[in-house]
Amino acid sequence: GVNLQIHRGELIAIVGASGAGKSTLLHIIGMLDRPTTGTVHFDGQDMFHLAEDEQADFRNRRIGFVFQFHHLLPEFTAIENACMPALIQRRHPVDCEPEAITLLQEVGLGARLHHKPGELSGGEQQRVAVARALLQKPDLVLADEPTGNLDTHTGEALFAMMRELNKARGTTFVIVTHNDKLSAQADRIVHMQDGQIV
Repeated sequence: GVNLQIHRGELIAIVGASGAGKSTLLHIIGMLDRPTTGTVHFDGQDMFHLAEDEQADFRNRRIGFVFQFHHLLPEFTAIENACMPALIQRRHPVDCEPEAITLLQEVGLGARLHHKPGELSGGEQQRVAVARALLQKPDLVLADEPTGNLDTHTGEALFAMMRELNKARGTTFVIVTHNDKLSAQADRIVHMQDGQIV
């Protein structure tokens, strides 16, 4: 099994070969997948003792997700995409747009607020995804190969931005990456092999 403690404010890199179980671990931490055995505790609470709707609410409020593919909605602007977690909670757009704009400015997209994903570069799309992940002021952001589809320079810039947000906001980041140069900048590196931490 896997035994992993994540401390508030850390930036952890999870590394290992393809098929080592990195994404599965991230999905279990984020309650997207259920572990076959064992427990996942968040602030002392066993997450899999919650009902599914309570898990979904917890995920929406306290965990942000960034995936290798940005999963932005093509018909919505950067602001609207960044607002999505709040809109799912039935918050009015007027309530969340100021925070979305602030986050998009923080990630360097102040001039691209009203652009749709098709009008943004790959790096810009991922920056919108990071802003969306941070909108609800989560305690934890889980990022699965967030730089995987980006060129080296853009990927390094995105990682540096996440590191800065981690420090400035105190948000915990757990990032799966194959990039040794990026993982070296983490507070801690977790190596996985065959579903185990080594």
